[in-house]
Amino acid sequence: MLVLRLGPEDLIQVTDGKGLKVLAKITEVNKRDCHFSVIEKLPSPEKSFHLHLAIAPTKNLDRMEWMVEKLGEIGCDQVSFIKTANSDRSHLRMERLEKKAISALKQSKGSKKVILNPLTTLKDFLSNLSFDQGYVAHLEEDTTYLMSSLKPKGRVVILVGPEGDFTKEEIETSRMSGMTPISLGNQTLRTETAGLMACHFVNIINKF
Repeated sequence: MLVLRLGPEDLIQVTDGKGLKVLAKITEVNKRDCHFSVIEKLPSPEKSFHLHLAIAPTKNLDRMEWMVEKLGEIGCDQVSFIKTANSDRSHLRMERLEKKAISALKQSKGSKKVILNPLTTLKDFLSNLSFDQGYVAHLEEDTTYLMSSLKPKGRVVILVGPEGDFTKEEIETSRMSGMTPISLGNQTLRTETAGLMACHFVNIINKF
């Protein structure tokens, strides 16, 4: 796309996906490469919070690809895929998900690509976790709403289960690891919708 639309002397924005973004000028374009020279470093303000979503992947991989793309656009920092008792999928094509994450970075003109972590068990995920606010979303009754629990700033981790939900044992394991059980509302959501909504709530509370 770049080769077809732009040429030498045109200005572009370039990012390494890790926070660095620069204004550059194209110096040469050929069939395989685009060469440029950096003009100046562009501002990339640090966020006051870090958002990490852990989610059980759906059977239909297209829905996970859609979710990753949208999470990248709204600025989610990290996504981990977790294997649960009711999970529908035990394998992921991470290279396809990475392409969606890169596409989202370009679309949003951001400076940081969402980090994608490969599929792991819920137990292993919880054993290597550090956070300021941790939440496990599920469908059990008498649960506090996420929007009522969230606070601005800090490292936020949210667990979203499969469409069969977390088991009672998994909810309790998460709670024992410091997670607060929460609800995302009265409607029963698809897994990818729940993940996107949870992350959007965090952005709202942080005015991001």
